[in-house]
Amino acid sequence: MRILAVADNEEKSLWDYYDKTRLGKIDLIISCGDIDPRYLDFLVSMTNADLLYIRGNHDSIYDVTPPPGGVCIDGKVYDYHGVRIMGLGGSQKYKEGKDMYTERKMSSRAAKLFPKADLMNGIDILATHAPVRGYGDMEDLCHRGFECFEDILNRYKPRYMLHGHVHKEYGHFQRERQHPSGTKIINVCGFYIFELKNTDYPGHGKTGSFLYDLIVRLRTRQKA
Repeated sequence: MRILAVADNEEKSLWDYYDKTRLGKIDLIISCGDIDPRYLDFLVSMTNADLLYIRGNHDSIYDVTPPPGGVCIDGKVYDYHGVRIMGLGGSQKYKEGKDMYTERKMSSRAAKLFPKADLMNGIDILATHAPVRGYGDMEDLCHRGFECFEDILNRYKPRYMLHGHVHKEYGHFQRERQHPSGTKIINVCGFYIFELKNTDYPGHGKTGSFLYDLIVRLRTRQKA
């Protein structure tokens, strides 16, 4: 499964000067926030890929014009053909406004997702807008990461954490970092393409959680 992850900047090479050969086949697009919905619509149309997205701290336009055809996974744990993805958008609250949270509030948002993640026997990808504290964030409150994200990494040890919010031009940019939990942290500002092998995630209805896998099998039979 080839995944295109985007955040923060609409890349001219993918929009104004789109070249299909540059991307190759894309199965899934994951947006980590602060992206024009028209850009996401364009990428979906050009790649014919599914779109999952969370909100950044500048995505109030989504209230009126959400990305067409996309599935918002902000504040959810989503099963995409067996890939378990936890989505937590927004940034630190540095002023009054939507999609900004105190550390305490983000920790509360994350805790509400733990029962679903536990039921699914873990997660494979953590998709956030802001970084985890101490791993690619900055000292100013606006770009400070969340400490509670580290709790998620230590608890579930997902293969990947995707985030944006810290732009390339800030001079503090590093594309990939390794967390002690084993999770690869990727700042997808602009765009980033990676591939999940079939052995990298359990597969649909094969999580090892008896109850969740049973629910998946029953739902699959009902749709057949």
